[in-house]
Amino acid sequence: MTAKRHELHAGQAGSSPASHAQERQLEGPKTQTATTDADGAELFDELQARMIALSELYVRRALSGDTYQVIDPRTVMSTFLQVAACAGINPTRFLEEQNAYCIHMLELWQRTAMRLLTHEPVDPVIAPAPDDKRFKGEAWAANPFYDYVKQAYLLSARHLQSVVRNVDGLDPQTARKADFYVRQFLDALAPTNFPATNPDVLHATAKSQGQNLVVGLRNLLEDLERAEGQLLPKVTDLSAFEVGKTLAITPGKIVFQDDLMQLIQYEPVTETVYQRPLLIVPPWINKYYILDLKPANSFIRWAVAQGHTVFVVSWVNPDEGLATKTFTDYMREGPLAALDAIKLATGEDEVNIVGYCIGGTLTASTLAYMAAKGQRTVASATFLTTLLDFADAGEVKVFIDESQLRLLDAHMERMGFLEGRHMAEAFHYLRDRELIWASYINNYLLGRDPPAFDILYWNSDWTHMPAAMHSAYLRDMYQRNLLREPGGIVLDGVPIDLASIRLPAYFLSTREDHIAPWRSTFAGAKLLAGPLRFVVGGSGHVAGVINPPAAKKYGYWAGDDPGEDPDAWLASCTHREGSWWNDWAEWIAMHGGPQVLPHRPGDGLLAPIEDAPGAYARMRIARG
Repeated sequence: MTAKRHELHAGQAGSSPASHAQERQLEGPKTQTATTDADGAELFDELQARMIALSELYVRRALSGDTYQVIDPRTVMSTFLQVAACAGINPTRFLEEQNAYCIHMLELWQRTAMRLLTHEPVDPVIAPAPDDKRFKGEAWAANPFYDYVKQAYLLSARHLQSVVRNVDGLDPQTARKADFYVRQFLDALAPTNFPATNPDVLHATAKSQGQNLVVGLRNLLEDLERAEGQLLPKVTDLSAFEVGKTLAITPGKIVFQDDLMQLIQYEPVTETVYQRPLLIVPPWINKYYILDLKPANSFIRWAVAQGHTVFVVSWVNPDEGLATKTFTDYMREGPLAALDAIKLATGEDEVNIVGYCIGGTLTASTLAYMAAKGQRTVASATFLTTLLDFADAGEVKVFIDESQLRLLDAHMERMGFLEGRHMAEAFHYLRDRELIWASYINNYLLGRDPPAFDILYWNSDWTHMPAAMHSAYLRDMYQRNLLREPGGIVLDGVPIDLASIRLPAYFLSTREDHIAPWRSTFAGAKLLAGPLRFVVGGSGHVAGVINPPAAKKYGYWAGDDPGEDPDAWLASCTHREGSWWNDWAEWIAMHGGPQVLPHRPGDGLLAPIEDAPGAYARMRIARG
């Protein structure tokens, strides 16, 4: 590895984003951070030093030419110039929208005046959406001023969104971007984000004599420094967890490693195991231990307890020395290398494989490659929230068009990789209310520390993306949607076809997934040719997957013959209580083979290298 790798350090507590984690983030802890460790002069000196350091950082980045931004101002301007041009063709609709807005604002004035004069409650003109947590406080309804501010904001937001959404003549990508940018603008301008129009902040300021804002300024400067000048509020207590001590503690050994991954083999806990080992290929956009958080919600620990010999790929956090690694390299040095290693470790000829998110995309690509080469070592495949057809890939596509990809390619060519902070920023924008603005209020305006939550800690453990792999992945999969085309993708000189995959397959999707929308995963599942079981769980991309049976949450819909229409299929399914884990356990048992004596790390031809979770998982980006 190169010198850059030495900027990464292991251990110590310090990154797509689950809906229930976000709700807990919105609530925040009830105690305010104390600052009794420094008097006013010391605190002033500390804040001044941090501001100077940040100023120097911004100057260095400007001089170095590092001007890349996930939301590029030139792209935003170009988008709204197109919106304006199309709106000008038919101004009648705009005038109708403006007239309706004025009528609603006048009605709000009238109802507010009536409330002030009569001191009687009146029906609101507009109310927050059921999932809008920003206006939960009692004052937003009880106080006429705040009630007016809330409704005026909601009316204005609805008006602007309606204007943009009803412009005729926009191509789908421009319309998607315009809607996304308007939402970012409106969420940033919410009255909850400003001390003068947030009753909770005013109350906290009066109660603490402004201490909350002083502490909040310190928190803001710390977060800007941690994210190298970007606004990425800390969403969890980074000191509450440590990989290998409080998270990722299922016993196991590293039995193989190469430049891109370490292979973990876990200690068996049952007297016998299924003959076929289980290989899990997680995404490299984040780290594998989302599947091995605390013991109570560890999918890996649970799978071991079901009698599986579990192997997991733990991807490296790459630096510029791995800039030229391609998607083919990830296949060769990832699942293909892991399959060879499992053969040496256990002596078994067949395995069952599980792919999660982009790890599932790689798994399907690998299986198609193996089919083309005549290799038959995988008995079944499980795909967790995996896109194979990228025609409708959710809001992530707002970042993926030719102009933005050119900017990204130029940045990665200079760096050798895409920094983890930029990846985190993109996914924060997809859930900006919860991951940016709720934390902004909690950390900076209320001066509180964020709560300790394992999923959000994992989400803050940022990872880089190698330039060659990431560029080709975004263009070939997201932009051109070539994976669904027979021969559209060539891996190691071999054109692949997903229809050549004839293995039994289990697809788990989640109903609220904004990264891999379930109707899109449904379309991708139909590209495979083998027997298919399709399951839709509750919640989102992370919480819907990490749903242990003991939690008794969410439920799921399942069926063996999805048909062609996803909505018709869902309507035909009965909602089942509990976790999809139990449904999958019954399915995978049919493909596990007979029971045999356990395979323990070191029993085969591979000697253990180190204890799990291993150096690659412990590696953290500096400042991350």
